Amino acid sequence: MANIISSGAGALMNGEPNLSTTERGLYMVAGLGLAAAAAKPRPNPLLNILALAGGSYLAWRGYAGNCPIKAALTGSHDHA
Repeated sequence: MANIISSGAGALMNGEPNLSTTERGLYMVAGLGLAAAAAKPRPNPLLNILALAGGSYLAWRGYAGNCPIKAALTGSHDHA
């Protein structure tokens, strides 16, 4: 059961790159900027956690070069 879950998560996290170099750079800059904004103290710490999580996710998408949303919109699915 654990192997099924980890392989499914791996398929979501990794796949064939479908982002251009420019798109990857923009994802990474936006993600790192959002994650850096999480360092600013806020009255609601949940906002810091959400900013850090969202920024980290965007930066990872840029690093990995794979965006599942773009794949869904363009119809370029990985048939592995």
